Amino acid sequence: MKTNLNTKTEITFEDFKAEVLNDYKLAVTSRECSLLGRREVLTGKAKFGIFGDGKEIPQIAWAKAFENGDFRSGYYRDQTFMMAIGELTIEQFFAGLYANTDLKEEPMSAGRQMGGHFATHSLDANGNWKNLTEQKNSSADISPTAGQMPRLLGLAQASKIYRHVEGIDTTNFSNSGNEIAWGTIGNASTSEGLFFETINAAGVLQVPMVISIWDDNYGISVHARHQTTKENISEILKGFQRNEHDKGYEIFRVDGWNYPELMDTYQRAAKVSRKEHIPVMIHVQELTQPQGHSTSGSHERYKNKERLAWEAEYDCNVQMRKWIIENNIATDEELTAAEREIKKAVREGKKAAWSAFINPIFSESKEAINLLDQLASTSPNGVFIRKLKHDLESIDEPLRRDLLSATRKALRYVVSESSAAKTNLQNWITNYIDLIQPKYSSHLHSESQLNALNQTEIKPTYDANAEEVDGRVVLRENFDAIFGKYPEALIFGEDAGYIGDVNQGLEGLQEKYGELRVSDTGIREATIIGQGIGMAMRGLRPIAEIQYLDYIMYALQIMSDDLATVQYRTKGRQKAPLIVRTRGHRLEGIWHSGSQMGGIINLIRGIHVLVPRNMTKAAGFYNTLLESDEPALVVECLNGYRLKEKLPNNIGDFKTPIGVVETIREGEDITLVSYGSTLRLVEQAAKELQEVGIDAEIIDVQSLLPLDLNHDIVKSIAKTNRVMVIDEDVKGGASAYILDQILNEQNAFEYLDSQPKTLAAKPHRPAYGTDGDYFSKPSVEDIFEAIYDVMHELSPDNYPKLR
Repeated sequence: MKTNLNTKTEITFEDFKAEVLNDYKLAVTSRECSLLGRREVLTGKAKFGIFGDGKEIPQIAWAKAFENGDFRSGYYRDQTFMMAIGELTIEQFFAGLYANTDLKEEPMSAGRQMGGHFATHSLDANGNWKNLTEQKNSSADISPTAGQMPRLLGLAQASKIYRHVEGIDTTNFSNSGNEIAWGTIGNASTSEGLFFETINAAGVLQVPMVISIWDDNYGISVHARHQTTKENISEILKGFQRNEHDKGYEIFRVDGWNYPELMDTYQRAAKVSRKEHIPVMIHVQELTQPQGHSTSGSHERYKNKERLAWEAEYDCNVQMRKWIIENNIATDEELTAAEREIKKAVREGKKAAWSAFINPIFSESKEAINLLDQLASTSPNGVFIRKLKHDLESIDEPLRRDLLSATRKALRYVVSESSAAKTNLQNWITNYIDLIQPKYSSHLHSESQLNALNQTEIKPTYDANAEEVDGRVVLRENFDAIFGKYPEALIFGEDAGYIGDVNQGLEGLQEKYGELRVSDTGIREATIIGQGIGMAMRGLRPIAEIQYLDYIMYALQIMSDDLATVQYRTKGRQKAPLIVRTRGHRLEGIWHSGSQMGGIINLIRGIHVLVPRNMTKAAGFYNTLLESDEPALVVECLNGYRLKEKLPNNIGDFKTPIGVVETIREGEDITLVSYGSTLRLVEQAAKELQEVGIDAEIIDVQSLLPLDLNHDIVKSIAKTNRVMVIDEDVKGGASAYILDQILNEQNAFEYLDSQPKTLAAKPHRPAYGTDGDYFSKPSVEDIFEAIYDVMHELSPDNYPKLR
């Protein structure tokens, strides 16, 4: 069942009645799903529930204004809307609650997110774009409150780019930029900074975005008086209302229980946003939440009797039912009969969803029980194995965890035995894990042919008399080639436009390619990333510039919770190949040091983290990434823009491989591993070590995520038998991560004759000034002495103690 967008200019009363009744039935269906869903959680079949009850009628009105090509960026109350656009069935609703890992049964996330997190498929099974203009689209939800807002901005900005930038192939992505990006958020979540940052940015950019604020007067148990000044978000945002002199928002207010007013409001909002390309805010007031916030508690604990009585009367479904009867659209008896049929349909849908979830596990459980029975019959410890078997049999509705727990424990009882039954069980466990684990772990990265790791390296080539230029010039010329080659590519950030970025890597490119493709932004890092995510989700190739690596902290939540998980949380059915450009390392002071890599690499798994040592390497990474379909963070060396590099003659075409290290100096005594600006210090220290007879091999890791896929570091260690990782991050950061990879992934301990070492910065932020840097981060002398000490331990006579 879904709602209808009636495009007729005139309809008969019978048509009108049919549409109204269809809308009411849809609202009741969604409500019944919420009610039964809560019971499924409380009885233990589902883990957690958060539902859309109380928001049904406004979401139906919204769905009628939502057209093919439009995008939703919402939150976990929008189940009625998804039903209304035909993208969520009863069975799929319950499959989400049960965490069914079959994408056909649970198309929102294949059980990777709890119920209430909605998505449509932008990609086919091979990772290729579908035609987004021929379907209604929902970007995949995330739980963090207000986290959907930055992405919403980018989804809306894409329409502006498609409308005004020439030369882009819009076939699968846009119809002349006529698409609206629709956002939803709860009234309490408007207290978040991400909400205000997005609202301001959308007003500045003037993009076709409609944001619905569902206002039920509470945020979990906390009343609006503790959330919002004047207890009214649209009241305090009046300053954003456009007028005849100033651009801004169109702001609407409407009661969430008033069916005809909601229909009118959403049609007007869609018309003005779609036609005039402006942001619109709809404050949907006087909503209710009949079951409270979630299955974790009851709203009777914090709402008084008067409030509960008001909610019972002004429940949007109750009010619509009353309106239908008063306007002679249907009788009470007719509605009662329809409601009875709906309850039956929801119960049957729930049963079907549970059967689809549990039946495959029943089959797998029978296999496990049979294998345990065979093992017990051949083992002296059969009595213990039979207990495991009986315990498994006694579970009425087993989970896969139960199967593996029982079978793996059984192997402990036959560890010294040899039998066909044991071999069969061992093979079954191995094959079962190989089969099941990907259901929970696949698609952290793209698994399409466009995966960044599938890109073939193309080395830079040079003329015999190649000019030596500042590193920034290599970048500038490469970006120029990129924008000429990819009409869908664009870059934006603080100072990225008019002045060509703070280091002149984009010098003159705004004048050449226009303000929409090379643009300045406000100081608002989270929504800079959000712009990039949303535009990348709609087929553009954005490069979002964060001026310094330190400022990534402002955007880290969006990168971690949203960008890094797009492929994973949709099991490969959405993507956002955003490139985040920034610069760091070796500046000065606590907040301009740009070396917090340990935190970054452990928070944004799912995004490639690339650390080029010079601008040619960086340019090659951009070229590689634009041929792939994955997101990445590229950290340029801040002190490298003025260093001289040869200018390649294949600008725009050479590609730096991802996950491949480079040996930049060969040696015999010790392997030194580093990256970025620190490499220059390592190289200098190696020259000085050569003077005392120590021959060091230097490896540039080039990318931290992924790290050394070919295991070239361990090949070096097999030759030198010693290793040191040098990094300007704090102790326990990136150097610890690299060493862990070397020891536990590459098994380098087999070749070590000396203790593996790390050399990192002091456990505080770098102090200001040249001396502050020297006493905070590894210096050439620190590196020299640390390596010398390793050799001293090996041969005290040849390398007497320095101090």
